[in-house]
Amino acid sequence: MLFKHLKLKSWRPFLTLSPSISITSSYSYSSISSTFHLKIGDVLKKSQKFSHQDVLQFSNLTHDSNPLHFDSQSARDAGFRDCIVHGMLVAALFPRTIASYFPGAVYISQGLQFKLPVYIEDEVVAEVQARSLREHKKRYIAKFSTKCFKNGELLVIDGEAMAILPTLTMNEEQCTHQQQISHPRS
Repeated sequence: MLFKHLKLKSWRPFLTLSPSISITSSYSYSSISSTFHLKIGDVLKKSQKFSHQDVLQFSNLTHDSNPLHFDSQSARDAGFRDCIVHGMLVAALFPRTIASYFPGAVYISQGLQFKLPVYIEDEVVAEVQARSLREHKKRYIAKFSTKCFKNGELLVIDGEAMAILPTLTMNEEQCTHQQQISHPRS
């Protein structure tokens, strides 16, 4: 196990989100310096439209030359309406989101279920929701639910991730300029 030194054999979070708990606090944003701390239930978001160039660059980097990503006819023959974005490229929004709010975070696991295809130029929103937090050797082990949506509400990826955070204090620039922290969907 790569992270054996963390001794995570028994995952016992000291805080866990229960479906019956309602999060009622809210954040206000202003140009005045404020400090935001991650709490269970917080949802961090990032959005992106994936271009044909993004798909080409990802393919070149990973050597994934599956024609579903480049040839419309191959994609249609496989049951898609057009070329699809690599699922792993879309899923890369999750560690990107966590690292942008917590520079120095170490991403230690990710489970994924691909629900629907993402097509080039679809607007995708990644949502990373804090599910549990545990202090460990002056750092924090965080468990997140991870979801990507397209066209507003269509779930395209569902999963969960774990990361080691250096702090629960969020990157101030992300909090004040991006305004991308919210509460869970009902």
